[in-house]
Amino acid sequence: MAAYLIGHITVKNPDLWQLYIAGVQKSLVPFEADVVFRGKRAAVLAGEHSYDQCVVIKFANQAAIQDWYNSAAYQGLISTRDQAADVAIISYES
Repeated sequence: MAAYLIGHITVKNPDLWQLYIAGVQKSLVPFEADVVFRGKRAAVLAGEHSYDQCVVIKFANQAAIQDWYNSAAYQGLISTRDQAADVAIISYES
């Protein structure tokens, strides 16, 4: 069953954020994960949502998300991520 990682993002340092994105793209390759959507918030139609960007990444299953997140390649990016942006990362099953 496919699983999706959704990241809600507010960028603090655009240069570091681009470095992080490039690293994430490389880290996804061994997991055959696909970026389905990446975009900027246009409007909040109901409720509250403070993040201004979003990314959706499709994985084969939840185990693949966990394996990717715990991989050395991704773990090595976390300090850059935390310096570059405020991020909430959530996984979902379809």
